Amino acid sequence: MGAARNGTRTPVPVVGLDREREVLTVALDTGRHVVLEGPPGTGKSTLLHAIARGSGRRMVFVEGNAELTPARLVGTFDPAQVLTEGYTSAAFVDGPLLTALREDGLLYLEEMNRVPEETLNVLITVLTEGEISVPRFGTVTAGPGFRLIAAMNPFDAVGTARVSQAIADRMCRVVLGYQPEDAERLITSAVTGRPAPAVALAVTLTRRTRGHADVRMGSSVRGAIDLAHVLTGLAELRGESPPARDTARDALHAALSGRIRIADGVERTPESVLDEILDDVWPPESDAPPEQPDPAEETDGDQGKADGPAPADGAPGTPSAGPQQPGRSPRPPRGPRTLGRDQLASRHEDFAEVSPGLGELDEGAFDDALARDPEAAAALLADLAVATDAELRARARRIAGRVFLRLGRVGPARSRGTRRLGPRRGGHGDLDLDRTLDGWHPGAGPPRPEDLVTRDWTAHRRAICLVVDVSGSMQGEAVALAAVAAAGVVLACTNGGAGGSAQDPGVLAFGSGVRTLATHDVPRPAQDLVAELVALRGHGTTDLAAALRAASGQLAGAVAEERTVVLLSDCLHTAGDDPLGALAGIDRLHVLLPAPGGPDADARRAAGALAARGGGLCVPVARLGEVGAALTRVLT
Repeated sequence: MGAARNGTRTPVPVVGLDREREVLTVALDTGRHVVLEGPPGTGKSTLLHAIARGSGRRMVFVEGNAELTPARLVGTFDPAQVLTEGYTSAAFVDGPLLTALREDGLLYLEEMNRVPEETLNVLITVLTEGEISVPRFGTVTAGPGFRLIAAMNPFDAVGTARVSQAIADRMCRVVLGYQPEDAERLITSAVTGRPAPAVALAVTLTRRTRGHADVRMGSSVRGAIDLAHVLTGLAELRGESPPARDTARDALHAALSGRIRIADGVERTPESVLDEILDDVWPPESDAPPEQPDPAEETDGDQGKADGPAPADGAPGTPSAGPQQPGRSPRPPRGPRTLGRDQLASRHEDFAEVSPGLGELDEGAFDDALARDPEAAAALLADLAVATDAELRARARRIAGRVFLRLGRVGPARSRGTRRLGPRRGGHGDLDLDRTLDGWHPGAGPPRPEDLVTRDWTAHRRAICLVVDVSGSMQGEAVALAAVAAAGVVLACTNGGAGGSAQDPGVLAFGSGVRTLATHDVPRPAQDLVAELVALRGHGTTDLAAALRAASGQLAGAVAEERTVVLLSDCLHTAGDDPLGALAGIDRLHVLLPAPGGPDADARRAAGALAARGGGLCVPVARLGEVGAALTRVLT
């Protein structure tokens, strides 16, 4: 490994990442720009620092976030110098991009998928032509050693966006996963200098968090480093040698409880998960933890390759949520298209009071039931909308729109949307020197705050399509949740809270087929829409891919910068193509998972995988009171 080949420099050793190091070194040596992709704590920064040191290049660091503007990346003119000297080259203050271009350096852009698209677009010419033109300053050409290395965590959907194809097409991609166990022990031991037994226990406990069924994201090796430190320090403070089990538990909670993320819909605390892991590794009846085997003795000789990140549920190489998935729990039996009075009475204890006779619906009694228990009353109303009694069914549908619309008034959400930089007088962004000077006269004295023109982020329209599962698995409480969510989305969009201006969302319902309830930007009374929705029930198969393609087709003609689908479904398809491959034309997909009795494990996995592939969130909703918070999360 240490010998130079063909005149190239010897790669700098990095524990556990030999192959990735070689690929990155060759890519940089051959003039390629690279994106390093992987979860936190997998050595992306460490690997790059080592290569930069070995090559003698300067590394210019940029923290990627939503506030990184083109001016902060490229550079800007100093206002004071411009006022006294004019637009001279001496008045220009280089940003990190120009610093790296001039000094033949490596520009390291952290968290690239958090950077606004307008800022990333500045890099396109740099990556293609090796130069950038700066207004009033001129063209800056990259030195022969300039390279862009970007890093991103693809498993975090909060505050991130998809990187455009224009950028992705100009960069190589190196995926880093967690290091093998023996490499993590070497790293932890080298960083901490702690005894081998403490290091082995810390690494074992940390790695167990990554495979636990209730954990969405486990801890990186940084957690093992902290755990080894805290465990050894606590044992020394308490005079224990070796550490007692209670000491290990205290250290485990302190080091890892803030690092792991519990899966959506799982009602557990991080501490309870860590206690379960500790019980498995160090049984309560044991005085000392079992000796951890040395993984180096169990390997097959393939050293230096980090394990790739665990594929997201439903990703290639993992079972999909399709009808032939091995071991999948059977779908609940499909309910009848209508419900008789005996069935309604057996399901709902308030039925006899609300409907004392054939064709009767006492609205006063229903309002009383709604005040006592909104969850039960909403589920009753959803089932009354498909009653066999035609008169009762018609009465229920007439009041369903009013009731669910009232329950769905969660208030307009602030727009997230796609953002662009625009001039604003008296704003709080970067100073737009040209516009400020154009409107200011030196004879009028110093500029007042209202004379300053800044460039600030403004939100543009976002087109939304709501897609609702009305298949046979959606009954009672699940239908009520769907109706309230639909009302909330319609109200938020028409109030201008989902994209910066008032608009009407598209609404589709699907089971074995797809039905259009509302077309995007075509007004339809929300009360009528919700009333029709609660009356729908599907049978047979569930074709989720067809529904997603229909949503994409409806949004294709929308005048908007971001096309978003809000899917309300358990995501367990039984017909058609894999929905993971049906997201073309959808910029962001959010999933609201109806879970009145708690989310099914298969549904949680399928919904989580689909939302992750769509760059959105998966939010389980078990009660009507949770709908507002869920919509706020996905619409802001």
